[in-house]
Amino acid sequence: MRNAARVAVAAAFCLTAAYAMAEPGTKDEQEACKPDVYRLCKDFIPITNKIVSCLKENKSKLSPACRKVFHG
Repeated sequence: MRNAARVAVAAAFCLTAAYAMAEPGTKDEQEACKPDVYRLCKDFIPITNKIVSCLKENKSKLSPACRKVFHG
């Protein structure tokens, strides 16, 4: 079950990064936001559009690395 959750999170995050940036994010960009997804938006995993909305709604709480991914 734990591995299935990890796969779902990874898949959702890959799609999230692509959706947020209109192109596939690099592995570094994905890694930058992964802790924020778990910390702020875990209830929405694996629903990509809800994760993106959640991260955007919580932009003031994003880690500096993830904020850079979303806002350049």
